[in-house]
Amino acid sequence: MSVRQHWRPAVAAALALAVMTGCGSGSEPAPKSDGGSGTRVFSADNGEIKIPAAPERVVATGYAVPALIEADAALVGISTWKRGLAMMTEQDRAAYDRLPKVAGESAAETNYEAIAAAKPDLIVIGVPKPVLGDIDLKRLESIAPVVAIGPTVPDAWRELSRRQADAAGRTEHFETAKDAYEKKAGELKAKYGTALAGLKFGHVGSYGDTSKGTFQREFAKAWGTNIAQDAGVTYYGEVKEKAGGGRDVSEYPALEELPESLGEADAITYTVQPDGTPAESVKQVLDSALWKNLPAVKAGRVFPLRYTEAATYESALKTLDSIDTAFAPLLNR
Repeated sequence: MSVRQHWRPAVAAALALAVMTGCGSGSEPAPKSDGGSGTRVFSADNGEIKIPAAPERVVATGYAVPALIEADAALVGISTWKRGLAMMTEQDRAAYDRLPKVAGESAAETNYEAIAAAKPDLIVIGVPKPVLGDIDLKRLESIAPVVAIGPTVPDAWRELSRRQADAAGRTEHFETAKDAYEKKAGELKAKYGTALAGLKFGHVGSYGDTSKGTFQREFAKAWGTNIAQDAGVTYYGEVKEKAGGGRDVSEYPALEELPESLGEADAITYTVQPDGTPAESVKQVLDSALWKNLPAVKAGRVFPLRYTEAATYESALKTLDSIDTAFAPLLNR
């Protein structure tokens, strides 16, 4: 059942108050009201943007798509978001399928005519800042106010999804999902606290390159690790050379470097696909004789994790469920 089904009866007056006060929290400044004119100023990647205080027709792209579907924003058009389909609830998937697609998977696949036809009063662009150059912002701005709120480092999805929900005037819905996630993560942290105590974890991600014979080692705050950290897992080490974004928390050693990279791990998690099977880039690691000789593998402390690409609190509940299933054998040791 969708978490959202429990909060839809929220008091309208409280939501209206949250919208009009800007719902600011965390490190972001509270958006400024515009003297009761029905607009406010919002801090986005593309500057200080005047937007409707209560948007009624919203277009979302990129990472803003799952965040605003879950927040029940007034969506009239979205980009495709294939990477997140398996993490959507049945209700969210129905909404995704129903909404007009006004852009593809990449920023370059933006359909400006389709966006204009949707007649939005707000456009929320959820792509990385460097990718904004692939979008004709001036053309979009001629249609409606545009706020760009894109990803930076992997674990920043928490703050990004909050800001995206805030822009669409749906912060109260966001907070309910956040509370549900934090409650579940706290329960897992308590459940597995003793079993995880003192264990140094490593993680194998799914973006290695089999043609080059490399694998992905993910450290703390990466896609594969950040949600498990909320459940009490400690990942050791760091990248040798930070290169920005995801490269600050993951690296791509040669398969021959498995013993050097993960030899100190007491336990290892690794990313699997939604159906539980490893992608080819991970399978090459699991099939390696070097993998089988790692201390953590010999000790039987290896754990497959599904839904590691979750970028919203509601979808991350599925990740927590996967972590709970994977770690269950630890309680029998």
